[in-house]
Amino acid sequence: MANSTLTKKRSTAYGSTVALKSAMAASGAILVLYLIAHMYGNLKVFAGQEAFDGYAHSLREIGYPLLPESGFLWIFRIVLLASILIHIYSAAVLTIRARGAREQRYVVQKRVQRTYSSYTMRWGGVLIALFVIFHILHLTVNVIAPGGKSDSPFERLVNGFQPEFWFVTLFYVLAVIAVGFHLRHGIWSGLATLGVNKASRQSKINAVAVAIALVVTVGFLLPPLAVTFGLVK
Repeated sequence: MANSTLTKKRSTAYGSTVALKSAMAASGAILVLYLIAHMYGNLKVFAGQEAFDGYAHSLREIGYPLLPESGFLWIFRIVLLASILIHIYSAAVLTIRARGAREQRYVVQKRVQRTYSSYTMRWGGVLIALFVIFHILHLTVNVIAPGGKSDSPFERLVNGFQPEFWFVTLFYVLAVIAVGFHLRHGIWSGLATLGVNKASRQSKINAVAVAIALVVTVGFLLPPLAVTFGLVK
């Protein structure tokens, strides 16, 4: 009986709102670090094909010979996928709970003040999820190949964002902007979950969140737009 009670308490704790918010914050931090690292790698396209392809190849050799070739990449991909799934699951459960709480507490729904990024988090998340799938099929596994397939990461990027494929660039731009809004609100919410978001610090925290979101957004937009407008060939 005691064991059953203990198990139930643990299950409740893991599924509590606090636990879910903490899981969102932790998984979100991993995703933010990944975005910054990925953005850095993308910007190497301005150094030319040799530098960009060399960087892409070097990722496969991290940890070698302790790990097999591409071993680190697969470990990282598993961690990244787990973070994404945890993030989505936590967000979905928290959203459902928030809706239920509002329905129980209010007979007449009241409009609440919210930032635009907070308002678009849900649909922005859907757009980002679709973009991630397309991005992997396009630039990672080379299944979708506007402009032609290539073994060169640099050529795949350049081929895929040619002016005649403006719709690919447009989709990329919209998705990256959605990432920016999501990132700004996510950093703010994550810091609030960790108890850092005190009233006296809110303006500074908001400035940091906006700055990181802008840097990541601009950093991800520069390569495809540079290709589309002929600055990178």
